[in-house]
Amino acid sequence: MRRLIASSLGLGLIPRRLWHSDAGAGTFGAVLGAGIGAVLLAADASWWVSAAVAAGVVLASLWATAPFAAGHADPGWVCIDETAGTLIALVGLGGIPWVVALVIARAADIFKMLPGIRAAERLPGALGVTTDDVLAGLYGLSVGWILTGLLP
Repeated sequence: MRRLIASSLGLGLIPRRLWHSDAGAGTFGAVLGAGIGAVLLAADASWWVSAAVAAGVVLASLWATAPFAAGHADPGWVCIDETAGTLIALVGLGGIPWVVALVIARAADIFKMLPGIRAAERLPGALGVTTDDVLAGLYGLSVGWILTGLLP
């Protein structure tokens, strides 16, 4: 069960099947997060429902990744953390801010260029696996909410 959840319902295992590498597995997890976020947006879910879903996925990430994150291990196929980070980035957003937040969160996770993300990744175990993506999601969410305030 933990492997299924840690791999975002098996999506993180697809790259290894396709190109014999885990490269890109995080993007598959982010796509699941974007899909869930799009469903919440289409359902006109309030921001707090989106936040509750994101928090639930963060907790699922911490639980599911624990056995696979001994020491500082972060197996490439584990991508529930990217799903969680993406959902955080999209809380309460719609339209252009939704898209921008998604791109910012994904870029922040991939390139680790914003403050604190590399340090979060160095935390031990499941906390390190999940926290860098949560922080990347918070960066995306911040930009999305700033845009929401600026756009008519």
